[in-house]
Amino acid sequence: MTTGGLFGKLFKRPEPSALEILESVRWTCVNCDVVHRGMFDIAAHAPDHWDGTGPLEPNGALRLDGDFLSEDFCVIGGEHFFIRCVFPIPVHGLRDRFGFCIWSTLSRENFGRYVDGFDRGGYGDAGPWCGWFSNSLRGFPETINQGCWVQPRAARQRPVIHLDDADHPLSIAQQNGITPERLLELYAEYGHAPTR
Repeated sequence: MTTGGLFGKLFKRPEPSALEILESVRWTCVNCDVVHRGMFDIAAHAPDHWDGTGPLEPNGALRLDGDFLSEDFCVIGGEHFFIRCVFPIPVHGLRDRFGFCIWSTLSRENFGRYVDGFDRGGYGDAGPWCGWFSNSLRGFPETINQGCWVQPRAARQRPVIHLDDADHPLSIAQQNGITPERLLELYAEYGHAPTR
């Protein structure tokens, strides 16, 4: 064994903790080799009900008949209406919250209210509005079609969503927070594990 090899074994730097990884400025993903910057949200491209293809359309091109998907709005068959929301989860030891950017249904009436207030940045009816959670999330029991509450927010911030079932593990995570280790497990579920 060379002196350098022995030195490396004797004085090996300890692996960073999950909290240190999430607080770091940059970490490299073992799967995609992308350099991530600290904690980041996981986003669903569309509601799981969407089976369309093609690029996203601009929000301003919203159509209520047929199929439509933009960054914030989705309409399927002119009958089913969805908006992009955030499901925030506190992470122990971190100031910022982790978020699942997911989709929820809204009634046609509440969808219209949301669209009307979207550009104004405010809502006469401040909600919350009832909806149905529209994405399955890895690392949790089934969430698709779970009843939920959608809370619109001012200044073009995406609405916050809460599951109606307070006993669902996702609701418990939102109420009690998760550990940094659990967040790294969730990242790994989505193909973003840090190199060690």
